[in-house]
Amino acid sequence: MTQKLKKYILIVSITLASVFSVGFVDSYFEVSKNLDIFATLFRELNIYYVDDTDPGELMKTGIDAMLESLDPYTNYIPESNIEDYKLMTTGQYGGIGALIQQHGEHVVISEPYEGFGAYKAGLWAGDRLLKIDGKDVTDKSTSEIRDLLLGQPGTTLNITVERPGTEEPIEKKVVREEVKIDDVPYYKMYSNDIGYIKLNGFTESAGAEVKAAFTKLKEQNAKSLILDLRGNGGGLMKEAIDIVNYFVPKGSEVVSTKGKISDWDKVYKATAMPIDTEIPIVVLIDEMSASASEIVSGALQDHDRAVIIGNRSFGKGLVQQVRPLSYNSKLKVTVAKYYTPSGRCIQKLDYSHKDEDGKVNAIPDSLIREFKTLKTYRPVFDGMGIEPDIKVEKKEISDIATSLYLKNHLFDYATDFKLKNNAIPEVDAFTISDEEYEKFVKFLEGKDYDYTTDSEALLEKLEKAAKADKYFKSLENEYNALLNKLKHNKEEDLYTFKEEIKYILETEIATRYYYQKGKMEASLKTDPVMEKAIEVLSDKQKYDAIFAGNNTKQD
Repeated sequence: MTQKLKKYILIVSITLASVFSVGFVDSYFEVSKNLDIFATLFRELNIYYVDDTDPGELMKTGIDAMLESLDPYTNYIPESNIEDYKLMTTGQYGGIGALIQQHGEHVVISEPYEGFGAYKAGLWAGDRLLKIDGKDVTDKSTSEIRDLLLGQPGTTLNITVERPGTEEPIEKKVVREEVKIDDVPYYKMYSNDIGYIKLNGFTESAGAEVKAAFTKLKEQNAKSLILDLRGNGGGLMKEAIDIVNYFVPKGSEVVSTKGKISDWDKVYKATAMPIDTEIPIVVLIDEMSASASEIVSGALQDHDRAVIIGNRSFGKGLVQQVRPLSYNSKLKVTVAKYYTPSGRCIQKLDYSHKDEDGKVNAIPDSLIREFKTLKTYRPVFDGMGIEPDIKVEKKEISDIATSLYLKNHLFDYATDFKLKNNAIPEVDAFTISDEEYEKFVKFLEGKDYDYTTDSEALLEKLEKAAKADKYFKSLENEYNALLNKLKHNKEEDLYTFKEEIKYILETEIATRYYYQKGKMEASLKTDPVMEKAIEVLSDKQKYDAIFAGNNTKQD
């Protein structure tokens, strides 16, 4: 090497080192400078502000506001919320094993978990909470009561409730337990040879639960599989990788991640022997299927391993890691984006580019790119969640059904029904008869379930606009005529939407007798997405045609 060349390399090396050093020093100086400003501001504020301040609350407000400017998944977890964090990752907590909800001015048990403390003690859905260990809780919020119910497994609570239909309060001794919320609450054989698995989350036991359920379904001669990820907001990426691994050959790429730090540039592959790489699979998704759900559905779609049915998924392609902070607190921070095997990132919202009002916009259509599945080269797209191979439009819930649900009339009737009926048939055979429905209609007499239809709301806006523009007086007669035509008759709507209301009522009542499994089974009885999945799996030619690219989106 010549002296001239050595001199040139040395100059370039020094120049690059200077650039990186200056960049590092500038960055370090900015961080140090702003930390010093923040610390002095915080000190001065706490000393001189006119009223007393709570330093801890003030700091948390500042941290939350700072993180809110980034994305909704980067969160500060104080020590007081660590149990909630553990629940998200493990699905476990110490408590009585029941859901509670606000019901008017009171808090009631909305759903005891079968097999746990509340269930064993005989607490029912609809029981109004009066006292916990002798302490009056009638004026407490759901979060305050929840804190009282959570606690060390093995400890005992004395809970006093008021049960509709009983004259005196009821006292129950409830033992707290280690409650584990199953990721797979329900699985079953359908149509003789079609297995169905409902996956609700991705805690650290999700993979094992799916494997156990799938193994049992295969023992029952399942020749095809429906994996239901609807409403599944995600969880641990590792569990998603394990689940995909059950259905694709060892060594297949499942997902890759890319971040600012090179440590997050990784490719995750199937590392274990699969269970079954041939069984036909349908994956059900909807707009609430996110994150780990999208890794599973996206990877199986990219490998041409499953037909995706339902509605476009949420579009969360961001990866979070939990970092330890001082005083047992933690930071959940977005560290990378993930990419499905075809190379697409399905992140829908661009948090790095907010408009002047701080609004986050979807990635524009002009930047959406096309990718290809790995075997049949079908087109798939990034930037928009997972698009199903077969789209089944969701039926909108009627205004009257929504009102009956939100005002707890369906819940209350189910409570009343349970008090009067010791048992019901198996869920498959249980229906609300016309006679029973008439009892429900009578039950509603004198109760408020009024609502405003979309048409009425728009007409109300028209009235306000017309009055503001001084046109209303000349339009008043026509307006009143249209209002009278649009005015809904809620009693008539009870019969117009009878089948829909009966379906929701059947699900609510089935939950009182068969708990979470009953709810799942009842909700699937008239499910158009489920019906489409069974139709596709029952017709091999139709199933194969989707991978051949001969399928069209269906409503």
